[in-house]
Amino acid sequence: MGIWQNTFVAILGFAVATFAGAGANAQEETPRISLKSGETVELRNVFFTRNCRSIMTETPVIEVLEGPEELTLTIKPGMVVPRGDNCSNQVPGGTVVATAKEVKAPKESKLTYRVKYKTLEGERQISRVYLVSLFP
Repeated sequence: MGIWQNTFVAILGFAVATFAGAGANAQEETPRISLKSGETVELRNVFFTRNCRSIMTETPVIEVLEGPEELTLTIKPGMVVPRGDNCSNQVPGGTVVATAKEVKAPKESKLTYRVKYKTLEGERQISRVYLVSLFP
């Protein structure tokens, strides 16, 4: 191989390694939320579908596994569009809502929760992790 070919191969290899590394870091990044006392934020929609139709038999239940005392999570029942499944029609489900109670001092914490579903196929669950910053 000539010098130009070797240089091209080296640059191409470096570029592939750089972009592959950047993609891996982006996937591992934990989402962050910040709330002040009394604020509420919607985190994500919850639903369970097959072929763009809900197979849930009950409203999902949320359980906090780890998180600050000042934060409460609830599921607001409602119709949602399961966009991740490339569906366009609404299905029964809900929205995970986080509410900060009274925060006396700034605080950072990890929030881990799981959502339990009762479906036609049996019980299912998912879990999510967020980094939380709370402020008075």
